[in-house]
Amino acid sequence: MTATYPTRPKYARAPGTGLDTELVTELVTDEDAFAALGPAWARLYRRCGTATPFLSHAWLHSWWRSYGRPGRLRLLLVRRGRGGELVAAAPLMLVRRPLPALVPLGGPVSDYGDVLLDDGDDGSAARALTEALWRAARTALIDFREVRPGGAAERVHALWRGPRRALDDSLCLELPAVPMDELVARLPSGKAQRVRAKLRRLTALGVERRVAGPGEVAAALHRLLELHRSQWRGRGVTAEHLRPRFREHLVRAVGPMVSAGDAVVTEFRLGGDVVAVDLTLLSPGLAGGYLYGADPRLRERKVDVAVMLLDACSGQASAAVRGAAGGRGVLSLLRGDEPYKHHWRPEPVVSRRLVLARRRTAPLLAALLGGAAVRRRGAEVLRRWGPGRQERRARDHRSTGRQT
Repeated sequence: MTATYPTRPKYARAPGTGLDTELVTELVTDEDAFAALGPAWARLYRRCGTATPFLSHAWLHSWWRSYGRPGRLRLLLVRRGRGGELVAAAPLMLVRRPLPALVPLGGPVSDYGDVLLDDGDDGSAARALTEALWRAARTALIDFREVRPGGAAERVHALWRGPRRALDDSLCLELPAVPMDELVARLPSGKAQRVRAKLRRLTALGVERRVAGPGEVAAALHRLLELHRSQWRGRGVTAEHLRPRFREHLVRAVGPMVSAGDAVVTEFRLGGDVVAVDLTLLSPGLAGGYLYGADPRLRERKVDVAVMLLDACSGQASAAVRGAAGGRGVLSLLRGDEPYKHHWRPEPVVSRRLVLARRRTAPLLAALLGGAAVRRRGAEVLRRWGPGRQERRARDHRSTGRQT
C-alpha cells in the first residue's frame, strides 16, 4: 500500500529551476513498492553527503527481506511533484515492544541509522519529511538510533514541534580517510616504525591482495564468514554473524553494492590460499571496515591482521570517499571501543539517539526514559490510543447503551 498526500506548505521552490513545484509525501508500506524504489533511492543517496553505507537501498531492502515482518514496513518519502524525484526519505518499521515505536530499518547489524535529505534542500524537504513523520507517529514514538553527529535526522529533531529527547548512543572511533602512509605519520615515531616493519613483513611473506569482482562477491563472502567462524571459535563470537539469515542478507546486499561502488570485498592470499577476506562499506562521506574473516594460523606467521586490513581499507576509503559537502572524508572503525583500535589515535565519536513524541504519546517517551510508574502510565496511553482503540470504544459504548 502507498498513501500519497501533499505537504503543508503546499508549494516550495525547486532549486535551480525557477519554478514552484509541489512537494508530495508518501507513506509506503508495500514490499514490492520498496523494491521498485532502487534507482530513485540511489540518486538521493548520492546527493546526501551525510549518508552512511547503511542507508543504501541495497543494504536496507536486503535487510528487510531477511529481518522484516509483514505489515510493519513504514517508508516516508518526499518527492518534488507526484512521481517526481526523491528529495527526502525515512526508512522505518513499526515495532510494538518494549513500546510502540517507528525505528530505522537495519537493526543491530547496521552501525548507523539516519534519514536521507538532498544536500540541495533549502529546508522545505526537511520540513515536509518532519510533517510526514508527525502524521505517521500518531500512537507511537519515533526512535532514531545510532545517528552519527551531523546526520540528517538532527534536522528533523530540530524541527519537531512535540516532546523530544537527544541521548547518547554507541561510541564509534573514526580516522581521516587518507592513505596508510598518512595514518602511520599520525603515530608517535616508535609506533610508526613498528607499523612500517609489520607492513614490510607482509611484503616479505608474499601476502597478495585482490579485490573481488561483482561476479565473485558471493563466493568471497562465503569464505569471509567461514574464516570469521574459525577465527572466533572458542571465543565470544557475535551469534548473528553465524546465522543463515545474516549470510543471505550480506550476500544479497553486497553484490549490488560492489557493482555500484558502495562496497569493496578484498581477499588476501598467501601461497595461493585465501587466508583473509575483508568487507569495507562506502558512502559519499564515510567508509567503514564492516566485517572480516582471517585464518587463525596467520598469527603463527607473525602477521598483524589489523595492520593488513587497515592498509587495504584506508587505500579504498581515500580513493572512494569525498567527504560530506566536499569536506574531509571519514574512515570509521564503527561501533566498539576495542583496545587495538586506539593504536591508531582515532577520534571518539558518540552516536545520538533522537526520540520524538506527540503530546498524546509523551507518556511513552517518559516510559522509555523513566521508571515503573510512568511505564504504567505509558501502558494506559497505549490502551487508550493504541491499535484497536476504535473497536474498544465501540464495545464500551455498546455495553453502556450509548450510541456510537
